[in-house]
Amino acid sequence: MNADHSAAGSRRLLGEHARTVADQADQHAITLESLLAILRSPRLDDRAARTTAIDTATSALIGLRTVTDEQRSSLLEPVTGAFARLRSDLRPLVRFGDLELQLVDPPGSGRALPGEVAHGARAIVRTAVLALVDRGDARRVRIQWDCDGLNLLIGIRDDGLGELSTHDDSLRPIAERVAALDGRLSVTSTRGWGSSIDVVLPLEPRPEPHPLADSVPLTGREKEILRLVASGARNRAIADELTISSNTVKFHVSNLLRKTGAATRSELAVIATH
Repeated sequence: MNADHSAAGSRRLLGEHARTVADQADQHAITLESLLAILRSPRLDDRAARTTAIDTATSALIGLRTVTDEQRSSLLEPVTGAFARLRSDLRPLVRFGDLELQLVDPPGSGRALPGEVAHGARAIVRTAVLALVDRGDARRVRIQWDCDGLNLLIGIRDDGLGELSTHDDSLRPIAERVAALDGRLSVTSTRGWGSSIDVVLPLEPRPEPHPLADSVPLTGREKEILRLVASGARNRAIADELTISSNTVKFHVSNLLRKTGAATRSELAVIATH
């Protein structure tokens, strides 16, 4: 029993570390996109661009020094404060980027957000904005948060080609983040009119499920592959580590999805770590 608790604790720490690294990567990407937008902006001469870029980089460095402590904080964060921090993160792109961002403030009466939810919500929006910048087919994006008392509701709507779907590779990090927070993700697109990404994040954690081993019979090989899927490894890496073919890995992953009732690989990883 103690060994099980120790293993579960280790998995949680590894999961937290992986999320921290991913979040910092997102923040670095936003900063770099902002610096490029500033340096390319026709509104600034060379001296003004350098000064603005230095100020932006300095602010980002200061923020990164405290981000880990803030991520692990268990304190509640007012929804308006969490959104204000998101607005600050995106401000350089709003001022100097080609993508027009419209941020709609949430109601001031909204319920305070757990620190993990507030941070996760900002990461989701940042990742979505970066994905839209990379696609390059949208000119305007509307970002809105709301709170229904039980969930944080995130809406991201663009005016692009309307070809985005939940299977798009650029949305995989968002899907994984949403799944880790026990949330729901949906994408609706209308060709020629744009796409809408809607996310629902619960403000209260779900009750702890029974250990997977107690409820689902797995073979030894399936347990090995489940462990590697939960670590974030892709099929090729799993195949290399276990010295099997990628097709064999796909076969076992398919069986794991069927046995656990998970709809996606991300859901399977979440189930494995609880």
